[in-house]
Amino acid sequence: MADLIGKAKDYMLSRRSFLRMTATFTAGAAAAVTLPGCGLVKVDAEQAEMLANQEGKWVTSACWHNCGGRCLNKAFVVNGIVTKMKTDDTHPDSPDNPQQRSCLRGRSHRQHILGADRLKYPMKRKNWEPGGGKKELRGKDEWVRISWDEALDIVSSEIKRIKEKYGNGAFFYPSGGTEIPRVLSLYGGYTARWGLVSWGTWADVYPKITGIANNGASSGNDRFRLRDSKLIILWGANPASSSMGTPTYNFLQAKKEGVKFIVIDPLYTESARVLADEWIPIRPATDTTLILGMAHYIITNNLVDKAFLDTYCLGYDADHLPEGVDPKENFKDYVLGTFDGTPKTPEWAAEICGVSADLITKLAKEYATSKPVAVITGGAPARINNGEHFPHSLMTLAFMTGNIGVPGAGVSPNMHNSSTNAGPALVKAGGNGVPAIANPIKAKLNNLEMWQAMLDGKYTDGPGPKKDVNIQMIYHGYASDLNQRAGMMKGIEAHRKVEFVVSQNLFLNTNSRYADVVLPVSSPWESYGGTLTGNREILIYYSQVIEPLYESKSDMWIAKELGKRLGLDPQVIDPVSEEQQVYNQLAGATVMKMDASGYEKLVTFTAEDIQSLGVKGTPQTGRITYAEFKEKGIYQFPRSRGDKFEFTSFEDFLADPVGKKLATPSGKLEIYCQPLADHIEKIGFNLKSPLPKYEPSIEGYEDGVKDGYPFQLVTIHYQRRSHSTMDNVPWLREAFPQEFWINASDAAALGIKNNDIVKVTSRWGSIIRQAYVTERINVGVVAVGEGAWIEYDDAEGVDKAGATNVLNGPIPSGQGHTGHNSCNVKVEKYNKPLAPDYTWPQRIIF
Repeated sequence: MADLIGKAKDYMLSRRSFLRMTATFTAGAAAAVTLPGCGLVKVDAEQAEMLANQEGKWVTSACWHNCGGRCLNKAFVVNGIVTKMKTDDTHPDSPDNPQQRSCLRGRSHRQHILGADRLKYPMKRKNWEPGGGKKELRGKDEWVRISWDEALDIVSSEIKRIKEKYGNGAFFYPSGGTEIPRVLSLYGGYTARWGLVSWGTWADVYPKITGIANNGASSGNDRFRLRDSKLIILWGANPASSSMGTPTYNFLQAKKEGVKFIVIDPLYTESARVLADEWIPIRPATDTTLILGMAHYIITNNLVDKAFLDTYCLGYDADHLPEGVDPKENFKDYVLGTFDGTPKTPEWAAEICGVSADLITKLAKEYATSKPVAVITGGAPARINNGEHFPHSLMTLAFMTGNIGVPGAGVSPNMHNSSTNAGPALVKAGGNGVPAIANPIKAKLNNLEMWQAMLDGKYTDGPGPKKDVNIQMIYHGYASDLNQRAGMMKGIEAHRKVEFVVSQNLFLNTNSRYADVVLPVSSPWESYGGTLTGNREILIYYSQVIEPLYESKSDMWIAKELGKRLGLDPQVIDPVSEEQQVYNQLAGATVMKMDASGYEKLVTFTAEDIQSLGVKGTPQTGRITYAEFKEKGIYQFPRSRGDKFEFTSFEDFLADPVGKKLATPSGKLEIYCQPLADHIEKIGFNLKSPLPKYEPSIEGYEDGVKDGYPFQLVTIHYQRRSHSTMDNVPWLREAFPQEFWINASDAAALGIKNNDIVKVTSRWGSIIRQAYVTERINVGVVAVGEGAWIEYDDAEGVDKAGATNVLNGPIPSGQGHTGHNSCNVKVEKYNKPLAPDYTWPQRIIF
């Protein structure tokens, strides 16, 4: 890794060198800027300095990628050219009223959007022909520049041909915008994709147990109530890397109030370095055993909050089960091993999870006697195969000790945009006014089965025999499904089997690389504007920053042009203008009243405002004027300690369990949860007990020991990108190398030293990477940042980029949600060099 800190210390910047450095880099040495209606144009330092001295304006720019922060970014625009950027300075920064400061990724947006590797023109694969041509060359073929007319004619003619030959079920649209799905739905429908990625098994476990119709993301405590905690346990949560914006800052305020932090994680993370009083390393996919070992200690030492369980819960013991259920099927007797002969003691748990029995005992005692305790988990521990027992057991642990519904207490996957700030939104945008178009085809392929379904022609749709499917066209919208779904090697195989693949994107990402036709789209910086939201207290209004680059077009323009060629009405595809949609979002935006009695209008619009925007609307009075909102680019709800907007989940339920009963069959929190078991059985992949139990994950710790893959892989969110977005930015690549984490003792046993190149192999594929040898990861565990763009070497049979989904297998289980962190691998030294990826040629086409 380059010594960036050393460079920064040693390099004294002149004004001219600063301008040269901060201009967008092209493939050559000169700086580059965008000119209105053009692409990137090279300028020298004199020209750059001249631009910097001209008058311009700050424009709120979209920071749209899926990191959860959605912070405030502004671009300084001079005659249509972006010369610099800044973040939130709309008010003084303070713990109670923090600025919404952007991270390194937001500050690199200029290098991203104005990158030399932007797709410039429509193009097709050289060896493509109707029906596929040389399909085996997808991902390796040359590209041929074509006109928009030719590109749209090819795509529309292939859509017509495939429909006539195979029917609408042959179209597969995995994700990425709503524009093309509107076209395909109007044209007779398409096969869609289903299954979550980020939230793991929390997605359906939480609503079934609590009756609250969300994945638990907005549950727990808001940032002020966290200061009331006595202990906060970060269980597989690393907000310093994976929840951008204010979360780590909010946790720091709790720490300053004297709150103790324990971090349970296979890695000593950035969050642990900043916050942890204690780090407990654990084996991935074994967290449920630690929870059950804690539960055993709490039960056998009379630390259970029996009054809480009797009043608010179902299924803890034999006396509190639904009518007709076998009395043996209760949680207490399962933990004690009364009927199965296996007490879930700390010693039993220690053998599996790798945490000592003494430490499990200590943790259990501290958890049960330190009320209020907040357990905040990321999605990672629940992103495991057949892992529904983890969130179920973790919530049960909170019920056993009464650590829920009390300010400062709770348990939840309080991450992403709601990390450290649970509760209902205090400000929210209105709808855009575009009516939905239903997809006539109900068939959907699961995330983890879709590639194999294309190869086999069969998919799961509930218990019983699989159903037939015949996918012959993959249409990729503005997303990265091939790169970001488990089983990427199967995905590449599927892409080389179907008759037609089309992708629309900003860059030649993995989806586009394996396509036949690629359509260049414009970014949100090049669109009219819109709204974005991050935490519950903010709403961002961004505006157009630059004109569309090169020949890029909006997703909706592409949809309408395809629709015309398919005989569809463009007015039905796009019934509401972009200007009207943004106005609808702003005019419909609401903000919580200061007396907490409900919502009121956020934005004041005068008749003159509406006329100047050229939209239809009615004047209204709101909290702030339209002009102020556009100028600031953000509305931040005013907060203070002790205000009426502090939040703790289930506080109202504890106060009135009858009048505020939950929307579960029992009206209570369900430790014994038959609806969850029924739901998973209906999906058709496997079964789950109504109780939280330990069921080893497919490709979990036990499978690795048995099958000769001794290391467990965790795939971490990584600072250089948001999932796969921005992985192509050279600045971020240099700052954050795609390293392979391995424990120092494991590395020594394999003869691996820091910076050695290693080969990592799972049952599904192999990658090579530079080793980062460290004590910051548990023994027997290895880690790689998720989201790298695959660079597969056919001759060597390895991916050089470290794309984690080469290693993760496509294993549908439970709710069908992705199990990225139950994966077994073996590691060996690789005796060939590998240049740092920031030195690799960019994917510059034309």
